[in-house]
Amino acid sequence: QVQLVESGGGLVQPGGSLRLSCAASRFTLDYYAIGWFRQAPGKEREGVSCISSSDGSTYYADSVKGRFTISRDNAKNTVYLQMNTLKPEDTAVYYCAAGSDCVDGYDYWGQGTQVTVSS
Repeated sequence: QVQLVESGGGLVQPGGSLRLSCAASRFTLDYYAIGWFRQAPGKEREGVSCISSSDGSTYYADSVKGRFTISRDNAKNTVYLQMNTLKPEDTAVYYCAAGSDCVDGYDYWGQGTQVTVSS
């Protein structure tokens, strides 16, 4: 059974930081593009960031550029999303997903981790 598990979410004050992890089992993340998505109640799921499998290129939504950083640790089969200078509008359930590239559809999804930014 393929598993993709997010962790690291929680409650943080505005301006604070969190580091989300996306850990894979039964497949190797090296061969996949890994995207981070988020969804708040009543809103559509939106793409946040992606790291490609072909050349390691990274992509970010305009709303998080300069604040979030996506990275890989192939030895740990894990992808991270470092989230700095968090804002209340960042509050959402965050999901990681694996696919062929950062544009096409994703094949595997994690269960999500809650991020709440509030004072």
